[in-house]
Amino acid sequence: MRLKSILLFIICIQAIFVNAQETYQITYERISNGKKVEESNPIQVLANSKETIIGTQNSFNQSGKFPNELFYFNKDKSPVISSITQFDSTHSIISNDSISFNKAVFTLTKETKRILGLRCKKATTSINSNTIDVWYVDNMNLNAAPTTVGLNLGFVLELTRNNNSTIRAVKIEREKDIIPSQFITKELAQPALDLLTYKEIIWKSKFMDINLLKNQQINFSKEFPSNDSIYRFANGTVVVRKIKIPQIKSGSQIFLNVTQQSNGDAYDRTGSVFLIPQNSEITFLDGLQKGINQLPIYTNSNGKKYQGYFTTDKYTSNIELMRFFTPFGINKFNHIQIKNQNWETEAKYRQEISEFQSILSNQEVLIGFFIGNYDQGGHTISANITVHPSNGSTLPNQKVQSVFNTVNVMEMAGQEYPSLFDDANGFTVEFTLKEDFTNAKLRFITTGHGGWENGDEFVPKENTVFVDNQKVFNTIPWRQDCGSYRAYNPASGNFDNGLSSSDYSRSNWCPGTITNPYFIHLGNLKAGKHTVKIIIPQGKPEGNSFSYWNVSGVLLGE
Repeated sequence: MRLKSILLFIICIQAIFVNAQETYQITYERISNGKKVEESNPIQVLANSKETIIGTQNSFNQSGKFPNELFYFNKDKSPVISSITQFDSTHSIISNDSISFNKAVFTLTKETKRILGLRCKKATTSINSNTIDVWYVDNMNLNAAPTTVGLNLGFVLELTRNNNSTIRAVKIEREKDIIPSQFITKELAQPALDLLTYKEIIWKSKFMDINLLKNQQINFSKEFPSNDSIYRFANGTVVVRKIKIPQIKSGSQIFLNVTQQSNGDAYDRTGSVFLIPQNSEITFLDGLQKGINQLPIYTNSNGKKYQGYFTTDKYTSNIELMRFFTPFGINKFNHIQIKNQNWETEAKYRQEISEFQSILSNQEVLIGFFIGNYDQGGHTISANITVHPSNGSTLPNQKVQSVFNTVNVMEMAGQEYPSLFDDANGFTVEFTLKEDFTNAKLRFITTGHGGWENGDEFVPKENTVFVDNQKVFNTIPWRQDCGSYRAYNPASGNFDNGLSSSDYSRSNWCPGTITNPYFIHLGNLKAGKHTVKIIIPQGKPEGNSFSYWNVSGVLLGE
């Protein structure tokens, strides 16, 4: 009796497809590592003998969140597959692809199994180093699949990637008086985009893009005055932009992107992107506008005065978002030829800065850009922030307090080089927390400089950090991968030993790279006064050459 029931079920399923004009809705489920994935918007396919639409339950019901992407196949126009993305109920784009239908090369096997009573054959292929197993039926005059993979084989009931991720048909339903294309009539009628443009529009729709700068020159010159949106200081080597950052959804990932080219300067230079806090009586903007001596001064045993390096009760030091280093003359000096060497045309820097969400979201901020140079052509940079929604666990609300920043971004306006680490007692900052910081971390960036043979740029030096007189961190910051970026450095000097200047290892930086921060865990810090001390055995000057260290520290907490 059981056998008869099974046979009857199989006959019924097969009979469904006898009438070529009928449309069927196939619902698929996902299985990951042997476990069913619970989802509210499963893959659904509408198909008959002439046409197929691959989408989701929401895309056919016009419900849920946009955008929705669908794929349309018409046998009369084979092998074209139309990709359609609906951004809302009225706005959509379409592109036609005549390659992907037959792009995958399948190996047909003799293996078979039954899925929903249908006898399926097995085929395999490899896509981007992923092994794909496809279980399909090829005798039902139906092209249907949960993705475009295997659509040319027939009716795909199961697709497995790398033997651990499966999409499987769980329901087949007859739909009366439905033609698949009726759901996308207006979409099919609009002009099609080329595939690359289509993909770019979809990609950019997934995140928020906030433009900061576009081909902005940073050079040593007074010929380019400030305007209503761009402020230039320190003889053009500091550019400040005031911009309103939109509301950022909690848990989003935030990235800062910078692109740089030489416009005349051939040397590797320190670059910094920083936020100017505006919540104190004195701000760094005062120093930019009125002169560096407007800022608090730190004096150490060498008698030099260091301006604006640390937070006080009346002043908050800059918050460094990114530290980058320009290569030797990228783009401008690409005419320098070396056999079998093709130069890059721009240096791209991309860094996550999600830890600063609380001071960026829905705020009008002052963001500064610095490249130290004395060249009238200098450099050009573009910069933007991208905000990407995340489905993962959200970061706790971050408290942010700047503590110190010795990057002398007003170098070309008289700010002293940070050579203050020649004091054996190091650099000590006292700061006040107005509230408790739970799970506190110090975001610490450090790079050593002194560009001669015995300078700290080329000599490893231990950095030690103390908080409230307790040693919390020590490391020797050092980069040994600088030779990886030779293609960014056309104007790099070459030496008798066969090395280029850009090849040499350095104190935590390379020409053409970002320096990543260290996150030093401090535990819980109570409201009140605290101290941070940094000790670095800074090297001695030689002639007119001297060493110095750019360090910045921002306190993060919950």
